[in-house]
Parts: sequence; C-alpha cells; structure tokens
Amino acid sequence: MSTEFRSFARPEIDAFKTALAQRSGQSAAEKITEEDLLREVMNTVGKPGRLGEQVRCVVSVSMLTEGWDTSTVTHILGVRAFGTQLLCEQVVGRGLRRLSYDPDAEGMLRPSEYANIFGIPFSFAQHNQGETTYRPPKPTRRVYALPEREALEIRFPRVAGYRVKLPGDRLRWVWDQDSRFNLDPDRTPTRAEVQDILGAGEIITLDNYMDQRPSTVAFHVAGHALRSRFRDEAGNLKPFLFPQLLKATREWLDTQLTCTGGTKPGLFLWRTLADEAAQLIYNACVRGRLDQSADEPGGAGGRAILLPVMDPYNPTGSSRFVDLRTSKELLWTTRADRCHVNLVVGDSEWELGFCETIENALGDVVLAYVKNHSLGFEVPYAAAGSERRCRPDFTLRIDDGSGPDDPLHLVVEIKGYRRIDAQNKRQATETHWVPAVNNHGGFGRWAFLEIGDVHRAEEMIRTVLARRVAKEAAE
Repeated sequence: MSTEFRSFARPEIDAFKTALAQRSGQSAAEKITEEDLLREVMNTVGKPGRLGEQVRCVVSVSMLTEGWDTSTVTHILGVRAFGTQLLCEQVVGRGLRRLSYDPDAEGMLRPSEYANIFGIPFSFAQHNQGETTYRPPKPTRRVYALPEREALEIRFPRVAGYRVKLPGDRLRWVWDQDSRFNLDPDRTPTRAEVQDILGAGEIITLDNYMDQRPSTVAFHVAGHALRSRFRDEAGNLKPFLFPQLLKATREWLDTQLTCTGGTKPGLFLWRTLADEAAQLIYNACVRGRLDQSADEPGGAGGRAILLPVMDPYNPTGSSRFVDLRTSKELLWTTRADRCHVNLVVGDSEWELGFCETIENALGDVVLAYVKNHSLGFEVPYAAAGSERRCRPDFTLRIDDGSGPDDPLHLVVEIKGYRRIDAQNKRQATETHWVPAVNNHGGFGRWAFLEIGDVHRAEEMIRTVLARRVAKEAAE
C-alpha cells in the first residue's frame, strides 16, 4: 500500500482503527496489517467517510465471487476466461445490490436497476433489454462526536450480565406493578385445530394443563424458580429456600396473576410460562432484599448485593465512538454546550421534543446528554425463557445537588405505548442494571426513569431529583 494512499486516507484509517479497538480491543488495532487495510478498502467501496469511498474501479483476480457487499457496482467487465460458469455467475452476483433500497410511495423498489456486463465470459448474461436507470439513495448526514466537545463525553459500562448474592437463608419479596402478570390466549393459545393435506384433522388442547390443582402449579413454579434462579456462585442448589419460595409463589399466584380468555394457572406447567413466573418472583426477592434495612430480621449483613458481569473485551463504552451516516429526516441539531454528538437521530417526534426540553427547560440541571443511537449501550434481560437486550433512549448527566464532579447519570426511556415486553425492560433496568452498576462503583451514580408523556418530562425529572435530595437529607 503506497505512502501517498496512507497519507491521503489518514482520517479514514484512524477511524477504522478506532472502530476496531472498540470492537476487539486496543491490541487488535495496534496489530493492523496492510492486508487488513486493503480488506477494509474493498469492504467499503463507495461508502462515504470510509476507506473505500473514492474507489471507482476494482481489478480482481480469483476473488470477488461472494461475500462482497457493495451496492455501487454499475459495470462488470470480464477480461479473461473462468474455470467454470459457476464462477462467472458468482461474479455477476456482485452487481445485484441496488444503489437505493428506499421504497417509493407504493412501497415498491422502483425503478428497476441494471448493471452493465461486458466481456466474452459473461455472454450468457448480456442483454439489450430496458434502459439502465438508477435512483440515487437518499441524501445522508454524518452523525459523529465532535472533538471540541470532549468535555461533554458520557461514559457507560458495557454489562454482559449480572451476579446477585442473596446472603443468608431468609427471603423477602416486594411486589410492584411490574410483578403483575396477565395470562391470556395471546401468550399461549389453549386450542388449535390441525389438518393434513388430505383434510383429516384433529383438535389439540391444553386441557391436561388447565385442570391442575393450584398446589401442583405452585410446587412446579417454585421448584423451577429454585433450579433456574436461586443457585449459589458454584451452581449448587439451595433446597432450604424451597419452603419460602413456595410461599412466595402461592402469594404471587393469588395476588399478582390474572387469567382471562379461558386460561387457567395450570398453564404455568409449560416451561416458557414457568420461566416468566420464576423471573418475576426472583425480581421481587431481589427487590425485597435490596430494600431491606440492617435493623430488620436478617438485615445485618443480609442485604442482597447485585453486581454486573462486564463485557470482558470491551467493558467501557463512550459517546466519543459515535460516527455514522443516516438518511433519516427526524434529526435534532444539538447545542454545543449540551451534547458530545452533533445530531440526535430521532425515532419519533416525541424524542425530538424531549431534546428541546433537555436543552431549554432543564438547562439548569442537565450537564450533558446523548441519544443511544449506535452508541452500544445495552441492558441485558430475560424474557420468555431467552436472553435479550434492550437499548434505552437517552442518558443524561445531571447535577442533582452533589456538584458537577459527582453527577447523576439518568437513563431515560420514552414510551408512548407500553407493550407486554416493556415491563421486562423497565424491570431489568430498574432492579438489575442500575443497582448492579451503582454497586460496582466505577462508573459514578446511575438512576432510571420511564417517561410515558413527554410533555411531563420536565416535571417528572425534577420530581426524581427532589426525591433523591429529600432521601439523602433524611439519611
């Protein structure tokens, strides 16, 4: 690779190294080779702001037959013979990407796009039909962290999971609004009619689950919770907790469960639903031990300790790594004294309205903020027996009275409509992620707020701050 190219593409090379360091660690960025740079050039042909942006012609030998994702190929010229026709077809496939994937008013990808193919090896694919037309992609804008706003950088932990220590042999649980569970046919159908191609059919029901006695259901869910959620650090069972878990499960079934649409508690013998019930009961026990004071029975040395399991390869994220291009039109130009990133990419008008509230109405308390778009900030949680990740909308750095040197980091989720999974996300952030990160102690103080009405955002944030000040004064 020539010295002239390295000099010309220095900003793009530095950006590639920064992105590689973020993904794979600083050591990987320091070991970068010319082959790695050439591969990045080929992978980014025609992409603005990347190493291959200025490439107009690629000459390849025994390559580019598959796995080359470039959408700007308009001409393919074959100048030598191929070993098989299959290779010819694979090379032609590099011209199948469209320049624009933006649908028209009818939702269709029009007009049709063609690549011009020349050369004897491609005689099977040459045609004279139609006019070669291209519709350019929508104009894009660069969204990136501005170096001159480095003081507004927001750092956050990259949490891969959680470790919860429940010391002692006593459980205490606290139910809240997210402990409630509505069991309806949308979660699991109770009846299905199946037919084969000859028309013979049968009706499958869950009657064998529906008729289970409440005590059987409670024993099953409590046992599943014990095996899946209440093991020690070595993975050993704690059978002495079962009587308390059984009591908690019965209480949950009696007070927090609502069955509608012909469903019954017996459906919790199904593994997927049992997982969800076990998670809710576990969250309530964690919440109860986190709220337990030292002067309560079992309180001395008995508080639950929630700790994060950090990403081993990239434990810290930062707003300074944000650098992307977007064709979205919902954009907010940020104030130079409030946000590290030049633009906020909005998913709704509500989010842009929230940005205005942050920068103006809350300008006296908000020190900095960032939208979680290509930021890499994720909250791990479990739902329906599987591991998932959610991405909260905003992170605010706030002066809650402790001064700018000890700010509060407020994670904000904007929710216009709360779907079933929303309570799992809120609960994971509020009862797991925030306490775990605060107990870690290496990333400052954190809190979470879900805003359902953006017009009340200022009121809700100031209420949170007032409660925190009052709580600290009382302590």
